[in-house]
Amino acid sequence: MSRRLEIQLTSKRPDGTWTWRAAGAREPKGEVADTLVPSDTSVNDVVVADVEKDLDGTRVLAIAPTKKKAERSGLLEILPSDKPFEAVTQQLRKKGPRDGDKRKGPRRDGERPRGERKDGARREGGDAKSDRPRRQFFDAPPELPQRPKAKRIRPLRVNVDAVLAELPEAHRAIAEKVLIGGVPAVRAAIEEQNKKAVAEGREKVPADGLIQIAEQILPRLRVAEWRDKALSAEKIIEEVDVRDLRSIVVTADQLVAIDEATRGLVAKMKQALVVRQETETKNWFEDITAAMGVGRVVRALRLSSQPPKAGLPFPPALAVQLTDATVLGLTPDAPAERWIALLEAAAFSPIHGKVLPPAIPTVVSEELTKTITRLGPLMPQLALLFGIVVDPKARAPRPLQAPRNDKGTRKRASDVNKTADAKGPRGPKKDKDVATAPKSSPAPTPVEEVPATAVIESPAPVVTEAPAEVPEAVVAETPAVVSADAPVEAAE
Repeated sequence: MSRRLEIQLTSKRPDGTWTWRAAGAREPKGEVADTLVPSDTSVNDVVVADVEKDLDGTRVLAIAPTKKKAERSGLLEILPSDKPFEAVTQQLRKKGPRDGDKRKGPRRDGERPRGERKDGARREGGDAKSDRPRRQFFDAPPELPQRPKAKRIRPLRVNVDAVLAELPEAHRAIAEKVLIGGVPAVRAAIEEQNKKAVAEGREKVPADGLIQIAEQILPRLRVAEWRDKALSAEKIIEEVDVRDLRSIVVTADQLVAIDEATRGLVAKMKQALVVRQETETKNWFEDITAAMGVGRVVRALRLSSQPPKAGLPFPPALAVQLTDATVLGLTPDAPAERWIALLEAAAFSPIHGKVLPPAIPTVVSEELTKTITRLGPLMPQLALLFGIVVDPKARAPRPLQAPRNDKGTRKRASDVNKTADAKGPRGPKKDKDVATAPKSSPAPTPVEEVPATAVIESPAPVVTEAPAEVPEAVVAETPAVVSADAPVEAAE
């Protein structure tokens, strides 16, 4: 029985016979007579043949002629255009008024007249106006221009590095510990190193020599640190933060063995502090007055609780204006959110004891009651007006902190109040461990724990003369002040 097979004609012999093999393979292969091969066939052509296989091998019975690809016809020719190219343009229709049907012309049969309801009644005041009560809109108070924020000091280690470069190599490790936490940091590092030495079976490091070296280096390092801060503040003296400048001036009074150049710098910092405090105080009063002038009472109350200097007296005339503006906003028909926003801001202002509205609001919400209960220790006259008993031993509350999240959403004071109420009253503060200091020197600041990897490994050199006792410099810490740029509640 024959079958079809694609074969490739590999060569043509002189006697007229052709050799072939399977297309793409070595077997089968054989010979075919010239009479079976079409006349238009050449060597290496692939043709379809009818072959038969028997004991003698594979014989070609017939070869079909090679099919040629038909040429494509009937194609359309694209001719270029002679017109110049123009870009596609579009024109959007302007938005028309949405307060009525502007279609013209007669209406179709079965449709009711424009402006007529299903019950057949016709609305008054126009064809397309609704008979529902119109929502009342309020114009927001104008925004106040924000003053640029004061620049914080970023001291460089110019003078400190100069002092470290003058020290011997063995003393630099001790100096680094002194910079971290003073002499107590050196003692802690020595104790940690000795504990590790005892555990490993080595001898302890003598601490007296290292402590004496630290006490000798301490005054020079404190002066160098102070000079780095003062020189950095001098570059931005007109825009420096008053808290940083005040810290520099307070620390300058505790420096020991300073030269003439440092004394001149100290006098310059003190004079600059006086000028900056006067400028900030003037700006403080102006900002409060401007906020009340545009109706932003909540912002004015918050600004009044952030004086540029602790203990700065509040002007009586300005206090009367701020009190009147606050009471004017606490009307009986005002919403509870407005009451909460004003009371949260007034409780921490200098006028917290003078705010007394004439009457309570018409609707007293649960959030408003919780707010007055929490602010009762600061505003007892307000708690008495609402009939709320204040515990005499209750601690004064703290201002609510604005929540910080990635989305930057704002919470109302009433929402934050729920969280504070759920936590319950706070217990007494736990006593912190503070290193005791001699009576002749002020109490040192708490020192951070020294890691074990920063242990002083240098041997203790011999000190011939005992250094004079030098008190450690203490930097006066100023309380954190809430920024005046804090977001104003939505009730304003």
